[in-house]
Amino acid sequence: MELVETLLMELEAILNVSNDNIVVTDGDGIVLRVSKKCEEIYGGDAAFFLGKSVRDLEEQGIFTPSVTARVLKEKKEVQVMQTAAKGGKVMATGIPVFSHDKRLIRIISFSHDLTEIQRLKEDYDQLQARMDQYEVQLEGLRASKEIVLKSKNMQKIWDLVNRVAKSDATVVLLGESGVGKTMFARALHNRSGRQKEAFIEVNCGAIPPALFESEMFGYEAGAFTGASQKGKAGMIELADQGTLFLDEIGELSMDMQVKLLKVLEEKQVRRIGGHQVKKVDFRLLAATNNHLEEMVKKGRFREDLFYRLSVVPITVPPLRDRKEDIIQMAHYFLSKFNQKYETGKVFHHDALDLFHQYNWPGNVREFENVIERLVVTMDSNIIMAEQVPFYHSNQKVETKKEEMTILDSGFTTLEDALEKVEREWICRAFRQCKTTYEMAELLGISQPTVVRRLKKYKINS
Repeated sequence: MELVETLLMELEAILNVSNDNIVVTDGDGIVLRVSKKCEEIYGGDAAFFLGKSVRDLEEQGIFTPSVTARVLKEKKEVQVMQTAAKGGKVMATGIPVFSHDKRLIRIISFSHDLTEIQRLKEDYDQLQARMDQYEVQLEGLRASKEIVLKSKNMQKIWDLVNRVAKSDATVVLLGESGVGKTMFARALHNRSGRQKEAFIEVNCGAIPPALFESEMFGYEAGAFTGASQKGKAGMIELADQGTLFLDEIGELSMDMQVKLLKVLEEKQVRRIGGHQVKKVDFRLLAATNNHLEEMVKKGRFREDLFYRLSVVPITVPPLRDRKEDIIQMAHYFLSKFNQKYETGKVFHHDALDLFHQYNWPGNVREFENVIERLVVTMDSNIIMAEQVPFYHSNQKVETKKEEMTILDSGFTTLEDALEKVEREWICRAFRQCKTTYEMAELLGISQPTVVRRLKKYKINS
């Protein structure tokens, strides 16, 4: 008798501490015992369930459906998804217990409320959606760092890049050498649906003509003398699913133009010395500093390839035509190289003014190289105008211009001439800068002085 009481106490303890709802019925489905968890999942206190048939409880919508009723019918372990009276989702498992003579004497069911799990999944989905949104925002921040710009014409180009990036349209980037065409090509790839795939860049003017075909199309083992015994995949094949960027495409020979056009039309490539044709899917970007239309007229560039490339032409202007970008770019490159070389260099305002005056025949590439040279070669932390490589040649031109402007202007007094010069400097800084603090930094004077000079010369538009 004492053993029976002990076993019953143990059973009650198990029922009360279990995180699952436990229901025990007899062989006819009459409820004998329930755990306290039953109250949370199905509603009502434990006493309500005792002595009731699971079939009746099912009809009342408490067990929907009843896993115990299914076990009574099928005489085997059953698992079902229930809808509890409170509306939550419940995973229930029913296990039959048979006597020695194979009579069904008990059914034990375990059920677990999945509402919390479902809520956690919904929270996870919301968090994932938010992370996707943040990723888009971060991508926008990355975009802003790829190409530094301030001028309106460059902002329009950047807007166009963002619009066409998501498509697979062929883009040809036009402009002088060094204007940043490669940066735009990478930006187009990074914003496309192919951003996780390869970005294959080929400089058509840097590969010797004798090697160009094997580099572009690849070759099979032993295809020619000196060929690798393993063969080699070409640039076109490597760009499969990604982006193929052909820089200086105007340097392509007529023979290679024909072969490239064939690949673009058929979307397949065959290695040199091979027989197998491989399907390729890539987005084509191209760049050139040549006038392709003129080359077409002179018979140096195929007209059909020209129209293939010119789906979306984007002309990147030279740096001398977007001088509003120069101050911002100077600080951008300075920050980049300060970080790279662990220095803390700053510009004197005269150096910034010299950058603004210079025509930059090498464009952005020359600008970046000049800044890097200054960072690594100058001992002082302040980069002065006279340390800039083209200072002396530029200074002679500017000095002569200033002398002619001042001496030939008809001023009667030195004070009038000085005011004229001061007003021109204030006007130029006003055009270049967004705030009076930036103007003060550029001019080497205090911000209150800038405000007073603006009022003095009525510069407000």
